[in-house]
Amino acid sequence: MIIEHRTYTFRPGTVDGWMEKYRSQGLPVQKRHLNRFVGLWQSEIGRLHTTILVWAYDSLADREARRAAMYADPAWKEFIASVWALDAITSQDVMIMAPADFSPTPKIIPPTTREEQLK
Repeated sequence: MIIEHRTYTFRPGTVDGWMEKYRSQGLPVQKRHLNRFVGLWQSEIGRLHTTILVWAYDSLADREARRAAMYADPAWKEFIASVWALDAITSQDVMIMAPADFSPTPKIIPPTTREEQLK
């Protein structure tokens, strides 16, 4: 398993608007394609106006195939265009991480039904 760890930094005052747009429009599309949503966190102390988004994949090839399908989805294209129109994100960092051989890894079970994916 690999983990995709995305850090987004926002202009002050724009995180809440982005979070609502992502929750209602972006996340459902991503769950359909990327499948294993680990979580989304928002900074409270330290570097403010920052979110961390984490997805799990079986391999880099799995990630590449899933993201290619998502990029081809008209709903994703519409969502991402609306995100850029917000002019909220000032930086984005993406890391692909593999666990150390002695590291415990969480058991991430993909949703089994469409209704569960949309939760």
